Amino acid sequence: MFTPRRAIVLLAAFVAMAGTTVPAQAADIPAPGEIVMSQNMEHVTNVPKPEALADINTDIAFQDNYAYVGNYYGFSIYDIRNPKRTKVVSSVVCPGSQMDMSVYGDLLFGSVDSSRNNDSCSSTSQPASVKESWEGIRIFDVSDKRNPKYIKSVETNCGSHTHTLVPDRWGKNVYIYISSYGPNDAFPDCKTPHDLISIVKVPLRNPTAASVVATPVLFPDGGFPGVPGSYPDSKSATSGCHDITAYPERGIAAGACMGEGVLFDIRDPEQPRVTATARDETNFAFWHSATFNNDGTKVIFTDELGGGSRATCNEAIGPNRGANAYYDIVRGQLQFRSYFKISRYQDDSENCVAHNGSLIPVKGRDIMVQAWYQGGISVVDFTDSANPKEIAFFERGPDNTAPALSGGFWSAYYYNGYIYGSDFNLGLDVLKINDWRTKGADKVRMDSLNVQSQPSYGGRGHGHDH
Repeated sequence: MFTPRRAIVLLAAFVAMAGTTVPAQAADIPAPGEIVMSQNMEHVTNVPKPEALADINTDIAFQDNYAYVGNYYGFSIYDIRNPKRTKVVSSVVCPGSQMDMSVYGDLLFGSVDSSRNNDSCSSTSQPASVKESWEGIRIFDVSDKRNPKYIKSVETNCGSHTHTLVPDRWGKNVYIYISSYGPNDAFPDCKTPHDLISIVKVPLRNPTAASVVATPVLFPDGGFPGVPGSYPDSKSATSGCHDITAYPERGIAAGACMGEGVLFDIRDPEQPRVTATARDETNFAFWHSATFNNDGTKVIFTDELGGGSRATCNEAIGPNRGANAYYDIVRGQLQFRSYFKISRYQDDSENCVAHNGSLIPVKGRDIMVQAWYQGGISVVDFTDSANPKEIAFFERGPDNTAPALSGGFWSAYYYNGYIYGSDFNLGLDVLKINDWRTKGADKVRMDSLNVQSQPSYGGRGHGHDH
């Protein structure tokens, strides 16, 4: 059914309020840069990417009234005290992808998974086949938001694609679980098999003493061997993890480990122990990330089919690939319940697949906001894990400011009443959802939020109800 352009927003609003979605027709794809959103979503502001950061934006971390946004070229600190007037406080040029971000106290941690000739902020690319090349984690002192200081680096096997903070129970140390993959026997520091993670211990009183304290083997049997072939039918082998989400208060973590999803016992943070695994040889190509519900009884795993640079939100790929998969945790094991994928078809020039998101803190419901690259930002109620429903969305038409298949939202997270979306090329977007199903979420205040170190609503030292 053809829908005139001016009617798209009204149709989308009706669909979102009804709690279900219908596939858009090709004629419904917004014009380049055109904003389309559900009626219950408000676009508060957009802050363009700082000119000094010449590459794409990536992940976000939050602390007090600040947001820290990673970029392949460094990171920026934003003042979000008044979200409607969000502004850049400072930017640090320090190239090295992806700059996955976390913040703890006065320390900011950034992941580097691109081989550099040294660990400095003036480093240049150098092949991983050169023994002296460096990849790993960078540590900055951000006590002065206008003048962050680079204080320490730690080299890790195969670099640091992403990382996860696990504070110890005594408040003396913070552990960093380093996820990395892509081993090659030609790489001196990243040989096969790579069935491990690296754990960096950071003494909070002396962070420059940070070092690798363990490299636990998670898959002694080699894990899922993968399914060879061409896109989109190949399946990734388990050769490391892509991302881990810890739930420190509960002593558990969930790993998206390329070829499979994993549960961990992390009560001893230096010795994580795999307790359950799940595989999906039919639909999942690349287990990318994980999110617990607040009760720790469900896990959402995402499948980054095509690596984030393919147009997978189309009719040809279908609803079960490049999607979320919802699992209930039953007697310690993962039981599959359903898939969810946005149903608005995207243009063939738009990279689109399930990516990073966070919970919206609603008591009695499980609701998640999530980035889908150029598919935009989606809000899904998965209280019934067998029947997840989209309740709100925001998206733009194709990004014509950059090459095709290279745009959209990397991360979309909820923090203290607002949704923050990190767009590759267009900067930081601030949104607000106004929906009866999310009522009360804005009363839950967090002192900080590192999404991959998941707090509970009102958890110890993380958040509280006003």
